[in-house]
Formats: sequence, structure tokens, C-alpha cells
Amino acid sequence: MNESAGKDLEALSVGLDEAARAVEAIFDRYLPPDEGPAAAVGQAVRHSLVGGKRVRPYVVRLAAESFGLSPAAVTPTACAFELIHTATLIHDDLPAVDDADLRRGRPSCHVAFGEPTAILAGDALIVAAFDALASQAEEPATPAERVALVIHEFASAVQAVILGEHVDIIGEGLPPSADLLDFIHRHKTAALFVGAARAGALLAGASEEDLRTLSDYAQAVGLLFQVTDDLLDVEGSSEELGKPVGADLAAGKQTYPGVYGAEEAKRRAETLAQQAYNAAERLPARQELWKALVWLILERRS
Repeated sequence: MNESAGKDLEALSVGLDEAARAVEAIFDRYLPPDEGPAAAVGQAVRHSLVGGKRVRPYVVRLAAESFGLSPAAVTPTACAFELIHTATLIHDDLPAVDDADLRRGRPSCHVAFGEPTAILAGDALIVAAFDALASQAEEPATPAERVALVIHEFASAVQAVILGEHVDIIGEGLPPSADLLDFIHRHKTAALFVGAARAGALLAGASEEDLRTLSDYAQAVGLLFQVTDDLLDVEGSSEELGKPVGADLAAGKQTYPGVYGAEEAKRRAETLAQQAYNAAERLPARQELWKALVWLILERRS
């Protein structure tokens, strides 16, 4: 790694930390109470929000900044993407889906609080995410008409995640299929990356051409994230990942190593990284941070 790349990664790390602090500071505005007769739901929500890299909030903020809007101005929307992402993790871990007992290095929500409370906690986070999006209209720098566009994009992305999860479930045990794999991960994983990038850009008033470029970038990065995740499920360790490894293989899921083999999956990761780099070079600003994010995902171990 050259000196310039090292500085870019340092700047990326700072940005991720800033994004985490910004959204964590306002979580409680949107969450159910953690005291009273229904305290367990609020406690389960907060348990599930601990940890995580906050990549999607960072993408929202970086997209806004790239098109001339202060990252601080889009914090409610950045928060919404973290809330919905956490909701999907809670539901993904449930016994009826992946039956995972570990998430972010801690007991999964249903392990810590029971399955009924975990289901309700995930539901509460979905509602909280839309509450956060609605509060974006209170920010003077983001007109209500732009916020309405973002709410529409957000809803479309969440619908895509639901469809991807469904096909992920029914794909278990079926013969490896490139078509199924592509559908699952364009919907289940890439959709939220694309939605986060477009949300920040829309709030900043980006042009249609710039939105297409950013969508190309985020699609490649979202798929890259999934390829590396699939590879880590085969080659990683539960200590580094904070979740069980080998579970996807044991469940017969459609994965990149399962469909293409590990070596071809790695080649596809490199190709996706290059596609994202190429798109980043067409963005008007902060190209170095968009590229650093690609490198971070490509080389991640957790």
C-alpha cells in the first residue's frame, strides 16, 4: 500500500467513526422505550444496535458531501439506513430463517430475548426507520420534495431486500444456480447500498446522470460486499466475524463459492472492485474515499 492509499484509508476510518457517532447520538429519538410493561422490545432493539461498522450511514453522508451538502444535514436518513439494516439482521437470524445464535459478537436478538420479542424488535426498527426518514424534512437544507423522493427510494430498497430474503430461503437445498445467486444478492444486499448512496445524493440535488453513476458504484460495492461475505463464511473465523462461519454452506445456501468455487469468487470480487473504482472516478468529488471504501471491503476480514 502506498502512502496516498494509507492516508485515504485513515480518512475513511475517521469518516466511519464520525458516521457512527452521528447516528448513534439520535437513535433514541426513534426507538421504543426500554422501560415500562413493554420494556423488553426497547431493550432488544438497543441490544441489536450495538456494534457494526455503520457503512450504510457513511455511504449516505459521503454521497451528500460528494454533491455539495453537509454530511450533518442528512443524519436522520443515515440513521434510517442503519435502523433498517439492523432490522433485517434480527429477522435474518431468526430460527425460521437462518437460526443464527451470534451476531456482531453477541447473542442474536432471539437468543437474548426470545423469538416473539425479536420479531417485534425487528418490526419496531422498520417503523423507526421510516420515522427517521420523515424527520429529515425538518432539516432546512433538504426540501420536503427531496425527502419524499428518498422515502420512495427507501421503500423500494426494503421491498427488494424482502424479495431477496425470500429467494435466499427457497434457494436453500436447490442445485447451485447463477441466476438465483444474482437475484438474491442484487436484492438482499446490493439494494440497501444503492439506496443509501442515492438517498444522500438525492437530498443534495444530484443530477440524473450523477445518480446513475453512483448507482453503478453502489451496485458493484454491494455485490462485492456479498462476495467477500460468502468467502469469509468459508475461509474466515467466527472470532473475527462475530458470527458463526460455515452456516451458509451447512444450510445449502446459494453462495458465490458454492456456485463458482472459491477461486472464481475471488476473481469476481476483483472484477467488481474494478467496476466500482471506474464508477468512482466519474464522481464529482471525494473519489479517493469512494475508492478507499472499495479497498476496505475487498480486504475485510470481519
